[in-house]
Amino acid sequence: MTWIIIVIAVVVLLIGFVVKNYNSLVVLRNRVRDQFAQIDVQLKRRFDLIPNLVETIKGYTKHENETLKEIVEARNKYNTASTPEAKMEANNELGNVMNRLFALAEAYPELKANKSFEDMQVQLKDTEDKIAASRQFYNDTVLTYNNKVETIPSSIIASIFGFKKEAFFEAAAAERENVEVKF
Repeated sequence: MTWIIIVIAVVVLLIGFVVKNYNSLVVLRNRVRDQFAQIDVQLKRRFDLIPNLVETIKGYTKHENETLKEIVEARNKYNTASTPEAKMEANNELGNVMNRLFALAEAYPELKANKSFEDMQVQLKDTEDKIAASRQFYNDTVLTYNNKVETIPSSIIASIFGFKKEAFFEAAAAERENVEVKF
């Protein structure tokens, strides 16, 4: 009789352990998804500003259609991306093209002085700041989740139930390069 009680107690403890770790992994995975959705909201805000920015620039830069075309293509690539990794890659491509666009705007003083262009630059800067903050929260959440997936004993439960590591939202190679300042 004592052995039966001990076996039942061990089984109950084991089930409790599995349930606790499983639920913890689910909560963390959902937080990762939520944080990515927060980035997605900010990126959508950025992408919603782009058509207005492109139209404003078109009026001043008649012969710069290639850069404008690349912006539209990068935006469309993001909109059709189906995985977080594909969205991250499309976002990095758009960031590179946007940097070229703002460098291009430097060559057109009348464009830089345009109130609409100036307002959109301010909105884009605000959005970029929000994206950076969202990326930081996302990466912090991914770190916590990945630690849980990889550390014992929760890694055992993670492997049994198919929990996989998530990718960090990393900066594009162009964003890692040193900025060259010339006077």
